[in-house]
Amino acid sequence: MLTPRTYRIALIPWITSVALAVSGLPVSGLSVPTAAQNPPQPDAPSASQPIPGIRALMTDVIEHQKKLEKIRENYTYHSSTTTQEIDSSGQVKKTESEDSEVFFVNSHRIERTVKKDGKPLNEHDQQKEQERVNKLVEKAQKTPPGEPLEGPNTNISVSHLLDIMQATNPRRETFRGRSTIVFDFAGKPDAKTHGMAEDASKKIAGTLWVDEHDRQVARMEAHFTDNFHVGGGLLANVQKGSSFYFDQALINGEIWLPTGAEGHIEARVLLLKGIRQHVVERDFDYQRFSVDAQTGKTATVVEPKN
Repeated sequence: MLTPRTYRIALIPWITSVALAVSGLPVSGLSVPTAAQNPPQPDAPSASQPIPGIRALMTDVIEHQKKLEKIRENYTYHSSTTTQEIDSSGQVKKTESEDSEVFFVNSHRIERTVKKDGKPLNEHDQQKEQERVNKLVEKAQKTPPGEPLEGPNTNISVSHLLDIMQATNPRRETFRGRSTIVFDFAGKPDAKTHGMAEDASKKIAGTLWVDEHDRQVARMEAHFTDNFHVGGGLLANVQKGSSFYFDQALINGEIWLPTGAEGHIEARVLLLKGIRQHVVERDFDYQRFSVDAQTGKTATVVEPKN
């Protein structure tokens, strides 16, 4: 069975990397100034201001993310994932949950499972989980940022995606009280691709919201526009219409962290078993490694200004 960890390690991070890479594509028909000509302002921009170029915008996002890596390593938070198995009639036939503590080492996200189905791990499972986490921490310290600790390498450069996907319809929207630059992206079905990530990229479409002031991804929604075969269909076949989203928010006025994700996945595994799953992840209880964190002070999501 596909587990919650499978989605978090492989699917959702991979979709995120695809969306971020796609967002560097040029938007045809636009003549816009670069980010340097239009630096983000604390106050919400007027509707008459030019929309930043998508390539320049996402270059800023990547650079800002790199600058925040060390700050992110000062944070930990709680992640709770619920996975529902759905039968052919749309009814829930099984529900599983997993709670984890999340932290970062050398920019890599590491999760320590603390509960399954609402029950703390027993002593034996705690020891096994700690051993697994210790190995991941050691590996993270030696693995350059951007390379995966687990699962396939999902990195895709913008240059490789130039002929695979395109970004369209850039616009400015207010999202949760903050000004965002929004654009749609979609794969080109006839594009030539190499490797699993590129193959899947041309079968995905969605929308990305980028916080205009902080140059951070606030939300992403995506869905498969066609069936996607993993391993030529021998390993899995993700069905058209499978969809997912993730959200981030500004924490303590200094760092953007995940607040949740959700996926509706239909797939056939090993040519035999059909799977329908609804996966929901909620992230909360952000704490900073500092004197305040040691005394139990909890980080909070910064409320947007009116």
